[in-house]
Amino acid sequence: MQSGPPIGEREREILTAIVETFIAGGEPVGSRTLARSSREGLSPATIRNVMADLADAGFLEQPHTSAGRIPTSEAYRYYVEQLTGKARLSQQDENIIQDSLHGVTDVQEFMERTSHVLSLISHNVGVAVAVGGPKNALEHVYFSRLAEQKVLAVVVTRSGLVRDRVLRLDLSQTDLDAAARFVNENFRGWTMDAMRAEIARRVEQERSEYDRLMNSVEQLYRQGALAADERTQTVFVEGAANLVASEQDRQRLQELLKTLEEKQKVVELLSAYLDAKQEAVRVVIGLDQALPSMRNFVLIGTPTRVGGEVMGSLAVIGPTRIDYQHAITAVSYIARLFDRLLNESE
Repeated sequence: MQSGPPIGEREREILTAIVETFIAGGEPVGSRTLARSSREGLSPATIRNVMADLADAGFLEQPHTSAGRIPTSEAYRYYVEQLTGKARLSQQDENIIQDSLHGVTDVQEFMERTSHVLSLISHNVGVAVAVGGPKNALEHVYFSRLAEQKVLAVVVTRSGLVRDRVLRLDLSQTDLDAAARFVNENFRGWTMDAMRAEIARRVEQERSEYDRLMNSVEQLYRQGALAADERTQTVFVEGAANLVASEQDRQRLQELLKTLEEKQKVVELLSAYLDAKQEAVRVVIGLDQALPSMRNFVLIGTPTRVGGEVMGSLAVIGPTRIDYQHAITAVSYIARLFDRLLNESE
């Protein structure tokens, strides 16, 4: 996030007060309103001068029909930078999240509930995208010779999924049993992708020591016995109706709702702004780079991880006049909770 032009302490305090007052009330903020709540006892005239300077710096704009000012996108970006590292989750929000996610051990269910609780807390749109990962880690495998050139490979994952494939291979049952023992003893709890990569490495390094065994394992995995399914993405969106109250332009509202209904566009939106390498919550103000219809909207999101592996992402989407502190702290807290709860369930 890029910083705006530098401003002094008094300007920062007045700008913060304007942003928070506008977020709370939705009406242009005037100097008299700020003067009444000024801790320094500043006069309306002094505040008007500061507001004029902030407007010249690009932080405020004035609607034609009002004497008050409203924050620009630059003001919101500056405000969010001041919050970074300081925002804390309220006890009430923490209780809501804990109650909503208590006892969940499945990625899909966690993400579905997450979209709901984010919508509930932020009063905007909650989005969660679940991607297949550690919950599809290996529980055990079983290989059986069916006939000449035919082998049945059965893979059971920790989530209870059972997948079987019939392969064109000519291995004895003795070799198949040995290969199954090797996989089950060495790779229980591994994801398919990680297991295949490690087997490929061991095939090259240990071929001389385990020649016959590694030959059997190599044939099985190259034929697809241990292949991972495509990483499917399940999208949960809740709270789109909250946008009706905030968006006055009916045509833009229809475009927004249509976008949120098209799940692939939601995935593309999150992918455009959330980097799998990022650790902190990201706040993006103005989403028109990905979708022109979302110019005046905000995305507050982060990837979700289990043991360091990205399992999806979660976010709040709303207008620029959003309660940033609520949304940022909720997204951050749920992401940490996701890693802890899903790790415990492994």
